[in-house]
Amino acid sequence: MTPETPRAPARSLLLPGLALATAALHLLFAHRYGYFRDELYFIICGQRLDWGYVDQPPFIAAAARLSTALFGHSLTGLRVLPALASAGLVALTGHLARRFGGTGFAVALAALPAALAPLFLFEGHTLTMNAFEPLFWAGCAALLVHLVRTGQTRVWLALGALAGVGMLNKYSMAFFTVCLVLGLLLTPERRLLANRWLVLGVVLATALVLPNLLWQHQHGWPMLELLRNGQLYKNTPFQLGEFVRGQFLLLNPLAAPLWLAGLGAFLFAPALRPYRALGFAYVLLFGLFVFMRAKDYYLAPAYPMLLAAGAVQAERLFQRPLTRAAVLVPGLVGFAALAPLTFPVLPVDTFIAYQRALGITPAQQERHAYGVLPQHYADQHGWEQLVASVAEVYQRLPSESRARTALFAQNYGEAGALDWLGAEHGLPPARSGHNHYFLWGPGEGAENVLVVGGELEDLQPVCTHVELAARVPPNPYVMPYENNLPLYLCSGLKLPLAALWPRVKHYE
Repeated sequence: MTPETPRAPARSLLLPGLALATAALHLLFAHRYGYFRDELYFIICGQRLDWGYVDQPPFIAAAARLSTALFGHSLTGLRVLPALASAGLVALTGHLARRFGGTGFAVALAALPAALAPLFLFEGHTLTMNAFEPLFWAGCAALLVHLVRTGQTRVWLALGALAGVGMLNKYSMAFFTVCLVLGLLLTPERRLLANRWLVLGVVLATALVLPNLLWQHQHGWPMLELLRNGQLYKNTPFQLGEFVRGQFLLLNPLAAPLWLAGLGAFLFAPALRPYRALGFAYVLLFGLFVFMRAKDYYLAPAYPMLLAAGAVQAERLFQRPLTRAAVLVPGLVGFAALAPLTFPVLPVDTFIAYQRALGITPAQQERHAYGVLPQHYADQHGWEQLVASVAEVYQRLPSESRARTALFAQNYGEAGALDWLGAEHGLPPARSGHNHYFLWGPGEGAENVLVVGGELEDLQPVCTHVELAARVPPNPYVMPYENNLPLYLCSGLKLPLAALWPRVKHYE
């Protein structure tokens, strides 16, 4: 019996154990704070399933529909799927480390940032497209590695299926798959491209995403309008230095030696020469996103494959158990120290004090003023207050007036909160001109409108009478533009709401 034999069962349990621990961590804190702004919107999209939406493909709406069907209004239940996606990402990252020749230490070292990197922690905490994107990218990388290792060209069919589903989650999947293929073209493994299974994989991916592309075409490609408006009016101006800085901060600076070593190994190490296409794919993606002036986190799903390769290099460098412990333990402590910045393990006031003590200011992605919380936390506060305030104004209207009063919100977060949390208050469906809410239209029969936010001067030309009915109570934790919102009662519309509707369109 070889010495390795007794340790084999323990090694086989390491990766499942790390994945399960990751899911358990997310579910333990899933109820902290509240619904994230985008989650409320995706829930309502899930109640109105379609092949496309102004601002996303249909996968996330279907995921939200499944979550609410299974768990109702449970916030923890809503976040089961992203927790499982995080566990899957850890499992795939460790699997890649093994495929690159690593054993237990490499698996654990690669899994550490895959589980605890600041960006991956946040993405696994909320039901958004970004929760699933790294899983799909890592899955495609794993399939490509299997294809290169075995030469089984039928794997192209699985790659096509996964790429197609990934594009139904987020269109950036197309950039990654194209860069993977271009990466293969730059290596001797280009021989794997000349076969019918690649063609069938492309056909399958196209068939999966075609209904969504047809939807976009039929609606005038609203995604392109949205992206253009985002660049012009919403996102902070692109700066190359900030983009590069983001690559180090979003994954924790402690992860940088690992993924840089992985990139170097893909490009130059003889042992990983068969998988050089993955290194080229990263370089191509980096250049593409810089050219597109993309946000820094767009590149994040490409890092698990680099982390896996880097962990294998570290395992070969650090042979002694004591040295390996000296790498893992401080690494775990370092990742845990930054975890509260993106993962709600601390009560709000404790977090604010902790962030101030660290002296770390989050990068600003959008042209909004920040309050005491970074945007990803602020957008998880205040929704219940908003709904209760609107309900109080709505319920005090005479019954005959309530039947003719519509609700209008300035953005999909407010509208989603009114729709999802307002049912128990007896509120009618919310209306908004923001993104897909615009396409759902103004409804019928409204003579009065209860407007959340906005300016009194904008309502006076379209209403016979406008009054400030109330204000949402101040909340220091919300985004400043959501704080102490006015609630206007617009009585006697001078034009039907349908005639006014084109004016409120807001794709951003």
